Amino acid sequence: MNGQLKFGIEEEYFITDLNTRQMPGNLSRAVSDKCKAELGQSFAYEMFQAQIEVASPIFTSLVQAADYLANARGTLQHSLKFFELGLLCAGSHPLADWRVQHATDQNHFQQLFRDYQRVARRSLLSGLHVHVEIPNHLDRIQVMNEVLPWIPFLLAFSSSSPYWDGDDSGFASYRQTACDEWPRMGVPEFLEGDVAYAAYIAFLISTGSMKQPSDCWWGVRPSARYPTLELRMTDACPRLDDALCIASFFRLMIAYAIDQSHPGLAYSQKSRWILMENRWRAKRSGIYAEFLVEGHDRPFTIEQWLVMAEQIFGETARALGVESVFSHLRKIIRDGSSAERQRFVYKEAVGSGRSVHEALSNVVDHLLMETAAVQHEPKSCHPQSHVQPSSVTLAP
Repeated sequence: MNGQLKFGIEEEYFITDLNTRQMPGNLSRAVSDKCKAELGQSFAYEMFQAQIEVASPIFTSLVQAADYLANARGTLQHSLKFFELGLLCAGSHPLADWRVQHATDQNHFQQLFRDYQRVARRSLLSGLHVHVEIPNHLDRIQVMNEVLPWIPFLLAFSSSSPYWDGDDSGFASYRQTACDEWPRMGVPEFLEGDVAYAAYIAFLISTGSMKQPSDCWWGVRPSARYPTLELRMTDACPRLDDALCIASFFRLMIAYAIDQSHPGLAYSQKSRWILMENRWRAKRSGIYAEFLVEGHDRPFTIEQWLVMAEQIFGETARALGVESVFSHLRKIIRDGSSAERQRFVYKEAVGSGRSVHEALSNVVDHLLMETAAVQHEPKSCHPQSHVQPSSVTLAP
């Protein structure tokens, strides 16, 4: 096993007006310029002016990732305070109005808005994306097929988008529901390996269905630019520790898959049916869902699925030195995911006599606080000598 398995993390954030608690419709160029200057090459623009991304350097340990992202969040918060703005990390912004958001003035994003119209304009969403390297001699699609059944498990733990357009959506991850408006998002097509994937991509490009391989936006996909598999389904996490745990678990699953003699061999069309159903259950009910597990005739609670995960991945976790992922996932079950925590704040506010808008403002304050709850002092975020620079810029 490669104990130094390289990975990178991308976090997307909503910029928030600290006076109104809303996302500004447009943003002064001075704001993004200051954030970019402070963050360095890991700064990335997003589809909307009041949304930004950190695309991390390449890491070989979770300690590196924790230090870097804590520092990046702190640096951005420090930069934004000068403009009376804050940093909010969640799958959706409780008070954001997609109708008033201005697109970022870059060719790539402008093309997305031309091609996808209202679907793009409504895509006011933030995700947690994780890249993990795959050795060159392995078939990335086969490795992907090995880990795919577990992706709804991670979605449930990351769920942080219950509020949409100023109302409770009824979903733990409304972000994933909104993502379904796009083509080629969600669950990947059933493909047996890299050859079939190449034929799929070639067909879509030759028929004018998409312009480039990176226009395939599945919840897990082979990166078009890097020798990695990229997790995209998970919501952005307000608590950095939760984001790090989910990233670590994805890396752990990849490490396990790489060590199998025939990764993905057991993945079938039935496996995909189960995956699609579990994704629906995860985005609807989050950690309170009951999940289908292939080979079992009864649904599993998230606690039962976690027990199975520890049985399957425990040895690999010990070899990687990341055994703590299991205890942290249990902590999320005890505390509730961000979706549950947000709803708790909202219900408390309404119960104390506050209006709907005031209650949602309380939820925004809660998310701002959780996003800021890191124990690192802001300092230069330019990559240090022990990490390698990476600038992965993603589509929505």
